[in-house]
Amino acid sequence: MFVLVMQFLWFAFDEIAGKGIDIFYILKFLGYTCLQVTPTALPVGILLSSIMAMGALSENYEMAAIKSAGLSLKRILRPMIVLTLGISCVNFVFLNNIYPYASLKQRNLLFNMRKQKPALALLEGSFNTEIPGYSIYFDKKYGPEGNLLKNVRIYDLKSGKKNDICITAAKGEITTEPGSKYMTLNLWDGYYFEDHSQNKRRKKDKDKMPASSAKFDSYKVNIDISSLSNNNLDMEKYKNHYLMLNIKQLDKQSDSLKTSYHKYLRSKSFSFYTRNNAKALYKRPDSILDRSLNSNILENFSLNKKQSLLKTALTNIKRPIRTIEVFKENYKNKRKVLNLFDFEYHYRMAFSLSCLLLFFIGAPLGALIKKGGFGLPMVMAILIFVVYFFINSLGKNIAEESSISSMTGGWLATIILTPLGILLTRRATKGTSSSGFDRVSTAVTDFLKRFIKTKTTV
Repeated sequence: MFVLVMQFLWFAFDEIAGKGIDIFYILKFLGYTCLQVTPTALPVGILLSSIMAMGALSENYEMAAIKSAGLSLKRILRPMIVLTLGISCVNFVFLNNIYPYASLKQRNLLFNMRKQKPALALLEGSFNTEIPGYSIYFDKKYGPEGNLLKNVRIYDLKSGKKNDICITAAKGEITTEPGSKYMTLNLWDGYYFEDHSQNKRRKKDKDKMPASSAKFDSYKVNIDISSLSNNNLDMEKYKNHYLMLNIKQLDKQSDSLKTSYHKYLRSKSFSFYTRNNAKALYKRPDSILDRSLNSNILENFSLNKKQSLLKTALTNIKRPIRTIEVFKENYKNKRKVLNLFDFEYHYRMAFSLSCLLLFFIGAPLGALIKKGGFGLPMVMAILIFVVYFFINSLGKNIAEESSISSMTGGWLATIILTPLGILLTRRATKGTSSSGFDRVSTAVTDFLKRFIKTKTTV
């Protein structure tokens, strides 16, 4: 648990440190993080404890003594299986109720912490739209305080029209005074561009002055951040993220997204059909048969006419191609969001069974390797869980891209590792020779001893 919390805190440290946040909210953030990682810590704990317990029993020949008394491995594991099944049920309740609540609180608290200093909330390499009325982009953020910018681009959207005002600069600096509701962007070596055509109705007025531009050595932009400087860190802005919903809400949200997604597809397909006059694009019988016409249609026209026809055809083709490209990106984004909700629905149910799955891998594996303690069992537990986590991440990524179904992606780790659990359980139950496991465990133990000996000598 401690390792998982510290790992998350390490990634979030830059967004929390140096913002004057009260220790109460930092402890609150850590508390919500603990609740978030608990469903992950439970399977890891069961995997490690099962390998250690069964490995210690086998290493000290206690397992042989129990079997000689007439108790089979199945009988030994029966109470542990019942306990693990109960822990799996607890894990499911945790994932379905406490985990969404913790995600809601933790993510909103982290977002509110970021807003304490808006300069640190802006991300490099992407358009930042958190500040109302502006879209800010820059290639790099650097400097001791992280307030120096490189290759800045600012779009002023306050008028409600996109890209009317565009400001670019080679360098920039963000400054804010304590308690001020304004953030100042100091820009150097840049250009100011403003489009006036959209504000004028008559063509004559548009032609007089369609746009204006100016070069500047230095320029200041004062941005109102009063909406971001709200000190209420408990405010909840985001509530419909897929990690913040329970299984029932995920199912309902998924149905809603599917309905809007299908409506979007139908409207786009109908729009494309009507815009390109597809109704007229069907085969008609040729009413005029003229054998003197060349089968190559273009050869029936003069050179000038050919050029005119080709230009018209290219224009008619390029327009729908551009429409398709824009539609394709929107389609992909909407599909990804829908896939993530579907994946999370199946992942919650699959991950609640991870305790049982990893127990059936860890317990027989401990009986086969015959090693207890924190040495080899710790290494084996980490390797197995890394593989399990990697398969889950792989399933999520490929399900998000629609390469496989969301259900398959959610259950992928369980589908792949279940045969391994069955194989290990059968080998341990039958008392199959574990010489292969002995060789592996001996090699790993010798390596660890050599490493520790070398470190002690140095």
